[in-house]
Amino acid sequence: MESKEISRAVIGRLPRYYRYLGELNDEGVERISSSELSSLMKVTASQIRQDLNNFGGFGQQGYGYNVKYLYDEIGSILGLDKKHNLILIGAGNLGQALANYVNFEKRGFIIKGIFDKSSSVQGKVIRGITVQPMDDIESFMNENDIDIAVLTIPKNGAVDIAGKLVKYGIKGIWNFAHVDLNVPDHIEVENVHLSESLMRLSYNLSNNLK
Repeated sequence: MESKEISRAVIGRLPRYYRYLGELNDEGVERISSSELSSLMKVTASQIRQDLNNFGGFGQQGYGYNVKYLYDEIGSILGLDKKHNLILIGAGNLGQALANYVNFEKRGFIIKGIFDKSSSVQGKVIRGITVQPMDDIESFMNENDIDIAVLTIPKNGAVDIAGKLVKYGIKGIWNFAHVDLNVPDHIEVENVHLSESLMRLSYNLSNNLK
């Protein structure tokens, strides 16, 4: 299949397809039509077909989609058929919660190291991983083939550490710090601004009040 430009909106919907298909697969559902999937996901059947046609379609007229096959194919498109080694920077409450989230490993995201600048948490063991000083990041990355850094630190420190991570050869950053990072274009950054999500919820609640 020739490579083509896929919109971010389509890519943004793929994880949701993957989650629903995973649940259907766990329930033993073998086939599903776009209209049935539409009813579950509250997305139009036309939108589902358009999204999946970007990657080859996967369905058959009168048959629908093979749930397990489509689940595996979307997982492959999302890169979940590969292992990704992560480091987590910031061992506060959010960092520890993420470190303890076992579904990361099920999806192929392996937390290899945890780092924090505070001596009060250095040496603490979280799910079998000892929190290390920030000064050890470069050597650790060189020795463990790290793809992704997860930042759960204040914004003032995030900008500085992001610059260092680029020099150390990081490929992607999952950024929970409340700041937009200025990194080279070849570094993939996914920003997670929790307060912005909450403000969107607030807006929707306010504008749905009768």
